[in-house]
Amino acid sequence: MKRCSACQECLPVSAFAANRVRPDGLQTNCRDCAAEYCKRRQAAMGKTVREKVDVPEGHKHCRTCGEIKPHSEWHRNSTASGGLPTRCTTRRAIRGRQGHLKRHYDLTEADRDEMIASQVGVCVICRKAPAVHVDHCHETGRVRGVLCFNCNSAIGKLGDDPGAVRRAADYLEGNAWKPTLVAPGVYRLPS
Repeated sequence: MKRCSACQECLPVSAFAANRVRPDGLQTNCRDCAAEYCKRRQAAMGKTVREKVDVPEGHKHCRTCGEIKPHSEWHRNSTASGGLPTRCTTRRAIRGRQGHLKRHYDLTEADRDEMIASQVGVCVICRKAPAVHVDHCHETGRVRGVLCFNCNSAIGKLGDDPGAVRRAADYLEGNAWKPTLVAPGVYRLPS
């Protein structure tokens, strides 16, 4: 048993944090009084003070959404205290999407949603599938629109080359080009 210098209560040794400098190896204030002192200091410095949330065993409080969720809804993080990060899997995914749009395209989700609404929610190339992938010019970085996965990857595989896209369209329309033999071993390609 040890007496807390703040609340003057006799408490078990487990109620005190370790302090190697002190002769008995324990803090002078109990954990609860030390936590109160830290909260008062944070508030006095103008910082936000988070209230402690009582959480049942096997659950954790998500700081972002404010919900208490089971450990199964969290990614593992070996560097975080307790092995779980501060945000649940759902909020991490949302923040990840927001960060990706901002870093790569300098867009917010509202900007992207506005683009999708202006396209009536469908891909501008095939006009069938829902528009979900932001398309951009790899040279200038300018965002061109929002496409479906297949159309976005097709443009990328054709190297963002309008000539290649036109030749592909000609091929699909049945106008397959064939090289013309000019001399033995020399072919002229159609223009």
